[in-house]
Amino acid sequence: MRNIFLLGLISFFTDLSTEMVYPLIPLYLVGAFSATHVLVGIIEGIAESLASLLKVYSGYLTDRFQKKKLLAFWGYAAGLFYKFALLFAGSWIGILGARVIDRLGKGIRTSPRDVLVAESAGKDSMGKAFGIHKALDMCGAALGILIIYLIMRGAGGVYNYKHLFTLSMIPAALGLVMFIFINEKKHERIEKEKEPFWKNINKIDNQLKFYLLVVFIFTLGNSSKAFMILKASDTGFSELNVILLFMIFHLVAALLSVPFGKLSDKIGRKNLLVPGYFAFALCYFGFALAASKPAMIAVFALYGVYTAMITGVERAFVAEIAPPDLKGTMLGLHSTVAGIALLPASVIAGILWTNFGAAVPFFFGAGLSLVAALLLMIFMKGRN
Repeated sequence: MRNIFLLGLISFFTDLSTEMVYPLIPLYLVGAFSATHVLVGIIEGIAESLASLLKVYSGYLTDRFQKKKLLAFWGYAAGLFYKFALLFAGSWIGILGARVIDRLGKGIRTSPRDVLVAESAGKDSMGKAFGIHKALDMCGAALGILIIYLIMRGAGGVYNYKHLFTLSMIPAALGLVMFIFINEKKHERIEKEKEPFWKNINKIDNQLKFYLLVVFIFTLGNSSKAFMILKASDTGFSELNVILLFMIFHLVAALLSVPFGKLSDKIGRKNLLVPGYFAFALCYFGFALAASKPAMIAVFALYGVYTAMITGVERAFVAEIAPPDLKGTMLGLHSTVAGIALLPASVIAGILWTNFGAAVPFFFGAGLSLVAALLLMIFMKGRN
């Protein structure tokens, strides 16, 4: 449990740093560089997809060389380099480069970190372990948003984006210091004939293969959060209050991640994943139809509920049914499959928004989420 808490603290400080910056990026792109909604979607989609291609390979390296702590450290360190890149960005291309650095870091760290969490948890408490990690992650994000909100509010609407980017480096550095206290569980490494990591695909459980297909379908409709920010702005929220909406989302997710993780240990992962997808569909219908500020606040809160139901639970599900010697690879493959879908998802959302209006990409996402939920409900066997 000590390792789980420490890994949670690392994510706490890292997400505190990240969320001091992330809600500002689409606003910065549109305001400083006159970026269109399509361009915002392309930037986010490219960054997410490139990073996700690295996740499965990072998982493979985790399994092969058992250097989980080292890989995770360098992945988190990229978050610090990301802030430096933002400071020197003079165009939307520079912002794209910075976002790629940040997402590549996430691609490197996610698999080894998730393996560290899984190895530190008991078999009957996997959901709880990932729930604790997610709760601390979300608490850090909420605090980061609150800090940036108070700074911007105190500045009376006159603030320098680059000063905010510089301030966000402090918690990123604190997160890296926490690695000193992580204990890595060592495994005897058996030398094997070197082979491409994708040859291990044949070892994947059929249920996991099916779930990865469902994840891909679902993610095609799950576009970048940048569109949620832009939709809230269109509803009448100022830049400052949009940031506060994200704090609500993260607080709700933080409060519910552990209870939902524990619940999945008792009732099975599938029995929480299906209603989680239905919750996402309801949430996206809400984004499409919300025309008032109270409605938008409620939708952001519901998005926090969905996040708590899904994020930690799906990682616990993958960790449980993956072959023991391929745990990192399979966790990475799950993230990669989702990430590959993010580029077309964000581009599709940008095109739908531009050509048919702000509601259409959210209707599209809600529809695919319903399809994913029905596929899981009908074809996924057992209660896992």
